[in-house]
Amino acid sequence: MSSGTTPPIELKKSQRYCRQLATSHYENFLVASILLPRRMRQPFYNIYAFCRTADDVADESADDRTALAGLDRLQHQIDRLFAGQPPADSQAPTDSQAPTEGLFPALADTVATYRLDKRPFDDLLSAFRQDQQIKQYESTPQLIDYCSRSANPVGRLVLQLADSLDPTTAALSDEICTGLQLANFWQDISRDHAIGRIYMPADVRERFGVSVSMLAEPSTPPALRELLAFLCDQAENYFHRGLPLVDHVPAWLRGDIKLFAHGGLATLDAIRAIDFDVLRVRPKVGKIKQGLLVGRALFGKL
Repeated sequence: MSSGTTPPIELKKSQRYCRQLATSHYENFLVASILLPRRMRQPFYNIYAFCRTADDVADESADDRTALAGLDRLQHQIDRLFAGQPPADSQAPTDSQAPTEGLFPALADTVATYRLDKRPFDDLLSAFRQDQQIKQYESTPQLIDYCSRSANPVGRLVLQLADSLDPTTAALSDEICTGLQLANFWQDISRDHAIGRIYMPADVRERFGVSVSMLAEPSTPPALRELLAFLCDQAENYFHRGLPLVDHVPAWLRGDIKLFAHGGLATLDAIRAIDFDVLRVRPKVGKIKQGLLVGRALFGKL
C-alpha cells in the first residue's frame, strides 16, 4: 500500500488526473475544498475522484449489468490497493487509461499517508451495487441503512484525513452525511423516478396516502407535498444533531463541515421555497446563495 513503490512521475500523473476530475465537477465536496489548507486539497481530490468515478459507473452505465461489472472492477482495484499491489492493468495512468486505473496510484498514496480504513470504500461500493438491485425502499430503516453506506463513509474518510475519527465524531458525522443524502433524494425525486428509483420509503408513502403513480404527475399533488414537508423536517433534524461535530475537529476543517451542513439546509430551504413542487421544477440553491455561504464560511460567520 505504500506509495514508495510508485515512481514519482506516475504518482504526479495520477494526482493530476484526480485533481482535474474533481475540479471539473461543481459540487459541495469541491466547493468546500477551497476552505482547506493547500496541503489537504490533493488528498481530498484523490478521495473525491474515487467517489465520483464509482457514482458515475453506478448511474451512467448502459444498464444494471454493465454497472455491476464496472463496480466489481473498482472493488478489485480497492482489494489490490489494500493488499499493497499496483492497479490491475497498469501502475501508470495515461490519457488512454480508464479512470479505474488512473486514479489509484494517487488514492493509494493518500490511503498510505493517512492510514485510511478499507471499510468505507467497501461500503460505498456496496451501496452503489444496491442501487442496481433495489429500486424502491419499503421502510425508513432500510433507507437509513443505505445512507449509512452511500454517504456516511465519505464523512468518516474526511475525519481520518483530519486524524479525528472516534466514536463521538463518527456518530456526529453520520448525522450530517445522512442529512445530505436525504436532502439530495428529496431534491431529485423526479430525476430518480425517471431512472426507475424511488427512495421515499413505502411506509411513509402509505402514511401520507402517496402512490407511485403520483410521481409521474407534471405537478406535485398535495399529498406528496405534505410528505415532502415531513421528510424535509426530518432531514433538517439530522443536520442540527450533527453540527456539534465542529467542536471536535481541527480548526482547519470546521468551515468545511459548516459549509456542508448549511449547504444541505439550503437545499431543504430551496425545496420549501417552491412549495415542495419538485415534480414541476428541480429545486436548486442559486449561485448567489452558494457564494454567500462560502463567504460566510471563509470569515467564520456560519
